[in-house]
Amino acid sequence: MEINAKNVLGGDLVACSYSPLTGFYRDGCCHTGEEDLGTHTVCAVMTQEFLQFSKERGNDLSTPRPEYRFKGLKAGDKWCLCAKRWREAYEFGMAPNVVLESTHQKTLTIVTLEALKEYAY
Repeated sequence: MEINAKNVLGGDLVACSYSPLTGFYRDGCCHTGEEDLGTHTVCAVMTQEFLQFSKERGNDLSTPRPEYRFKGLKAGDKWCLCAKRWREAYEFGMAPNVVLESTHQKTLTIVTLEALKEYAY
């Protein structure tokens, strides 16, 4: 995990959510590292439409999974999404809003800043 990570605006990376606890490392931030093969770097604000879209694409984020201590997400929750999943949702017009200050700069290798700014929270 990178120390002193930057966000897509060039500032220090700000926490995304502690409740629910998010991030690849479950530290509340959209940090990333070599182990994070999915690039969970986009701090997104869930919508019912996006949760349904993601479920239909094979990634059910709304159903509780107690075996993973995962309560399931609901509209309004902030969550560190895979950058490629966010881009896919964007291409289908289903992207959730993004907290730019909490979105890791590595996202810019997958999604343009202009696209993220269109959905700024």
